[in-house]
Amino acid sequence: MADLDNSLCLSAASLWEISIKVSIGKLELLRSFDQLIPEQLAVNAIDLLPIEPPHLSRLITLPFHHRDPFDRLIIAQAQTENIAIVSSDTAFQKYDVKLIW
Repeated sequence: MADLDNSLCLSAASLWEISIKVSIGKLELLRSFDQLIPEQLAVNAIDLLPIEPPHLSRLITLPFHHRDPFDRLIIAQAQTENIAIVSSDTAFQKYDVKLIW
């Protein structure tokens, strides 16, 4: 994985959530997932943050301030990697994470 200092990352959990929402009809993409996602990652110089065992170990210990499983995984990744999260979700404030509003 690329050095995370001063880079943009997108959690694989976010892509997982997007794919589920597309499959159940809660989200419509302008192009196919297979075209749109790789293109946007490249155009915007975004690194994909994979889900690794240390992220899951941290997830086990998180308090349940937030119930959304994808958001909880993103929080665990941010804590493990010591990176900030871009979100307006106020529940994230209950965790020890850096937030960018």
